[in-house]
Amino acid sequence: MARRGGKLLLIAAMLLLGTSRAAVEAAQVDTIQDIFRHLRTCWRPPSPARARPLDITVVVSFNRAGNILGHPRITYESAEASDNDRLQYRIAVMEALQRCTPVPFTDAMAGAAAGRPFAIQFRSRKTSPDKTSPPTQERRA
Repeated sequence: MARRGGKLLLIAAMLLLGTSRAAVEAAQVDTIQDIFRHLRTCWRPPSPARARPLDITVVVSFNRAGNILGHPRITYESAEASDNDRLQYRIAVMEALQRCTPVPFTDAMAGAAAGRPFAIQFRSRKTSPDKTSPPTQERRA
């Protein structure tokens, strides 16, 4: 019942701020792809002055209310990253998760997503590696 009251409160607040009901419903997460899109909207990679661009993947689970369940786990980082690059990007990933949670799941998606691990890729490199160059060693975290 508390979940329903929170949803009504969110809709009322958005309507007071001049947001349409359609926009409120569009902001809710109803599919797996919506989860990835929602989390990427909060992604702010470190500036190039602080760290070289890299790709990073985090595995995270959520409860029905959209809060993080357990501890997120970094499972991949670009191999060529320095220790400082990795640290800066790990901080940026955790900040993105803090900004985006709780995830505004619909009732149906809350039941489907609860407890499931999601591997979220955060990419900041603009270009992919050259296909003609020899493959680099991938580093798993």
